[in-house]
Amino acid sequence: MAFSGTATNRTSIDLPVDVSREIMQKARESSAIMSLARRIDLPGRGAAINVITSDPTAAWVGETESKPVSNPGLETKIMRAYKLAVIVPFSDEFRRDVAALYDALIERLPGALAKKFDETVFGNGSKPGDDFDNFASVTAQSLASDVYGALVDADTNIALNGGVANGYAISPQMKGILLAAVDQNHRPLFINSVAEGAIPQVLGNPVKIAKGAFKSGSPSTVGIVGDWTQAMYGTVEGVKIGYSADATLDLGGGSTINLFQQNMFAVKAEIEIGFRADTSVFNKFTATDVPSL
Repeated sequence: MAFSGTATNRTSIDLPVDVSREIMQKARESSAIMSLARRIDLPGRGAAINVITSDPTAAWVGETESKPVSNPGLETKIMRAYKLAVIVPFSDEFRRDVAALYDALIERLPGALAKKFDETVFGNGSKPGDDFDNFASVTAQSLASDVYGALVDADTNIALNGGVANGYAISPQMKGILLAAVDQNHRPLFINSVAEGAIPQVLGNPVKIAKGAFKSGSPSTVGIVGDWTQAMYGTVEGVKIGYSADATLDLGGGSTINLFQQNMFAVKAEIEIGFRADTSVFNKFTATDVPSL
C-alpha cells in the first residue's frame, strides 16, 4: 500500500518522544530477530562492522619464554540501512481523540514492521540489498521424524562451525511441533506441564516465537537457531511518521482508497534498519505439511 496521486494536505506528526520510543520498543519486542541479535546505532551512510570468524588461541609457556601471538579471525562487512515502511488508514473519527490515534499506532505499527523485518532475515522474500544478510541458505535440519535429534544436530553443526547456539526463533507452527514431541512414555519433552503450554527454553536456550519465522514451501521453514552474538542489527533513527488526508492509497490488485472521499486519513511509519550476521553459525528447521497462519 502506498501514497499515490496528487495530495496537498500532507504533513508530519511529531510524536511525543515517549510515544515514538514506545513504538520502537514494541517493534523490538515483537521481532524475534531484534530480541535475540545485538543492536547498534547505525549512521545514515552505513558502517563497517567486524564479524569474528575464529577466536584467539592461548598456550602454556615456561618462565622467561616468549608468549604466543594469536590473531582472531575477522571479517569486515558493511551494514547499510534500508527503509522499511507501512501505511495504515484510519477513519476520521480518530480525530476526535488524539490519544486513541497514538494507541492505535502503538498497537498496529510495531507488529507490521517487526514481522516484515523477521520475514526478510529468515529468507522469506527478497533482501532489500546486497549489504543485508539473511538465513535463506543456512544448514537445514528436518523435524519430520526425530524432533529432538534435529535440535541436537543443529546444536552440533553450529559448534563445528565455531559458534555456540544460544537462542531459538521459532514460528507458531514450530511451537506446535515442539508441544507434540514426547518421549517413549508419552511425556512432553519441552514443557514442564500441560497447564503451562509454553516453551520458554529449548536445550537450555531461550525461545522467541514470531509469525515471521515461518516460510511456506516443500518443506517449510519453521524456525532458526544460532549464535546470536554473531548477528547484529542497526537502526538510524526512531520511527518516522508521515500523514495524509487526501492521498489515494494503492492497495494492489487494482484496488484503491481515496482518503478524502471516504472520510479517512492515513499514517505512514518507516524505519531505516540493517542486518548482518555470520550465517555459518545458524541452522534452520524444516517441516512438511505445515499450514500457513
